[in-house]
Amino acid sequence: MNHNKSILLVEDEENLQEALKLNLELEGYSVSSSFDGASALKMIHEEHFDLIILDVMLPELDGIAVCESIRLQGLNLPILILSAKNSSSDRVLGLKKGADDYLTKPFNLEELLLRVNKLIVKNEQLNNPQKVSDVFEFGKNKIDFNGLVCFNSKNNEIPLTKREAMLLRLLIENKNEVVTREKILQSVWGYNVYPTTRTIDNFILNFRKYFEDDSRNPVYFHSVRGVGYKFTC
Repeated sequence: MNHNKSILLVEDEENLQEALKLNLELEGYSVSSSFDGASALKMIHEEHFDLIILDVMLPELDGIAVCESIRLQGLNLPILILSAKNSSSDRVLGLKKGADDYLTKPFNLEELLLRVNKLIVKNEQLNNPQKVSDVFEFGKNKIDFNGLVCFNSKNNEIPLTKREAMLLRLLIENKNEVVTREKILQSVWGYNVYPTTRTIDNFILNFRKYFEDDSRNPVYFHSVRGVGYKFTC
């Protein structure tokens, strides 16, 4: 059961709010309710939540604006957007603004519960990543994080910037999981500096040049469009 996991449910349609709250509580979650975007942001600052389920069409402040505000303030809790808008452009917008998942209405209740559980488990893994030693090897490559240097499969020595080393460590600590752009911003850049997606893409392209035998067909470093980046090993 999920007795210690708390969810903020932001939904202005009263019947749906009640039905979702009941079913989430039956799964063992502690559920708090909000019916508009402004009160949701206030609650997020006053209480701890393990997940937000966020409707898009809300009074005062819509769900996309709420999502963006949460991410700009450096909050990492997972966000599942519910929306009657089902076009690919709407979904991409939601993910770009920081949502971790996007489910269109009408939806299957069992699917929603599975997605909720998956997001909470994934967030726990991100917050408690596998620690990486100061020297990490994968394939025929080696990274010395303390020395800020790496060696590729041809044993060429390549110097690393501090930020490259930080991003490499973050991706490797969360290997086989997509690390969101927001997580990278917080962990590597900090929110005082706000690089574009292209900036992060350029780092990934450099890693491919360093470590991949064929940079056009990467084995280790991947971009997941509209979501984030992933190291696989």
